[in-house]
Amino acid sequence: MPAYWLARSKIYNDVEYKRYTDLVPKIIGNYNGRVLARGGDHQHMEGSLYYQRHVIIEFPTYEEAVACHQSPEYQDARLFRLNGVGDNELVIVDGGDATT
Repeated sequence: MPAYWLARSKIYNDVEYKRYTDLVPKIIGNYNGRVLARGGDHQHMEGSLYYQRHVIIEFPTYEEAVACHQSPEYQDARLFRLNGVGDNELVIVDGGDATT
């Protein structure tokens, strides 16, 4: 069953944030992740207009999605988007319909 990274960002420093985004595709690939959406046009249909960048990444399993986030290489890369570079939110969601 696939799992997904759902991420939203508000970027304050494009140059520093790009240092992070330049590293992430290779790291995701190391954990069999596949980018479904990364930035691009979007339209807010409901909720807050705060975040300006949205990302969806699919992994073959929940375990691979978590392992990618916890990996030393991702933890090093994410340092480039901290300390005032942007505000970020990331959730890992298991695929399928768990609604009962």
